[in-house]
Amino acid sequence: MSNVSCGPEFHLIIDYDSAGIGTHRRFFLRRYGWVIWIFSTLGFLFSVPGQTMGMAVFTDYLIDALTLSRTELSIAYLVGTLLSALCLPRAGRLFDQHGGRIMMAGSSVLLALMLLYITQVPNLQELVGGSVAAGWCLILLGYFGVRFLGQGVLTSASRNILLIWFVKRRGLVSGLRGIFVSLGFALAPLLIAMLIATRGWQGALWAMASGLLLFGILSWIFVRSSPESSVVSSKKRTELEETSQQGQTLAEVKRSSLFWLYASSLSIHALFGTALTFHIVSIFEQAGRSSAEAFAYFLPAAVCSTAVNLIGGYWADTRPLKPFLIAMLGSFLFGAGGLVMLEANAGYWSLAIGFGCGGGLWGVISNLAFVRYFGTRHLGEVSGLNTALTVSASAVGPAVFSLGLDGWGSYHVPIYVCMLVLTGLLVWASVQPAPESVHQSSR
Repeated sequence: MSNVSCGPEFHLIIDYDSAGIGTHRRFFLRRYGWVIWIFSTLGFLFSVPGQTMGMAVFTDYLIDALTLSRTELSIAYLVGTLLSALCLPRAGRLFDQHGGRIMMAGSSVLLALMLLYITQVPNLQELVGGSVAAGWCLILLGYFGVRFLGQGVLTSASRNILLIWFVKRRGLVSGLRGIFVSLGFALAPLLIAMLIATRGWQGALWAMASGLLLFGILSWIFVRSSPESSVVSSKKRTELEETSQQGQTLAEVKRSSLFWLYASSLSIHALFGTALTFHIVSIFEQAGRSSAEAFAYFLPAAVCSTAVNLIGGYWADTRPLKPFLIAMLGSFLFGAGGLVMLEANAGYWSLAIGFGCGGGLWGVISNLAFVRYFGTRHLGEVSGLNTALTVSASAVGPAVFSLGLDGWGSYHVPIYVCMLVLTGLLVWASVQPAPESVHQSSR
């Protein structure tokens, strides 16, 4: 007998014995989840070319190769990101229909092909006349592809498949994954820069594409979309999947104020955090601090984030999520207050601790909230909508802060606006009913 918990409304019991699954098969199902954990972790790491920190390393090289200005390239990146966000709910529906195996393998291969396309954009630009407009349109397509496939599809599929395989220890295994993902993301820009130094920017993209192709093949061989998909009998597999996967439809979720509270809270961090990272040197310079201090900020923030993500994930497995949401919003407010008084050492450490702890709690909530409240049957669509919102917010954030600097000569106005939004969300989170009970599972 195996308990399967998908949230307060979706607590089900699957009788593996009556389903015809023997002892050895049950042992295999329980242990194979750690193979899925490995591929889920690698999926996040291989999504780096679609993440801002991965693609930003190539910015100067693309500017020179395409004869675009920095503003023109930035606008192409913004538009490509926003267009990719519009397609993510549909990609989530494909995850629900076809499962994580196809989506992880397919998005990896397509992301590799998109990286190869970007290496040929200068040649294609020359082929169609060499105009700036042609280069802009061509790189826009490339940015759309890597953002949609990397930050969008591959990241979401890698997150969701782990939530389907693990129930009792979802928070803990997500936190363990977060340690390696945080380390990988922190090292990625340096490693990519080293790769460019030895192979050139196009050679670096070729190397990354080769790794993605290999990962796609291995995902197809080893990844299974769910424990039920590992059952030999297709008839019994269907019976088990119908029993184990329950949840609200996307239309029902859209009518839930609880969804919009969590999605809005995750999105404001995506906006605020991306803007801070994008303008980190300029923000610190305005506060009279050096670029070295700006980059040094990421170390204590990463330590706080990793520790809180692991501990918070472990605790969240046996506790309601509402206190974690309130703590996350409070942490970001604390960090934002430090950003306003960044000239002082107290402000610096408030920023590092607040955004570090908030980022760790952000990871806990983004992993657990939607599967716990809305179930697994339409998890791809639901998480796809949330990802579309957060990706859009991350694209808008840097532009909003730039406009604030142009209009008022400092970043204080957009910071205060973000603090006002965080305060409103904190009040909403405090009064929003979120009844839930945390069910235990042997899986």
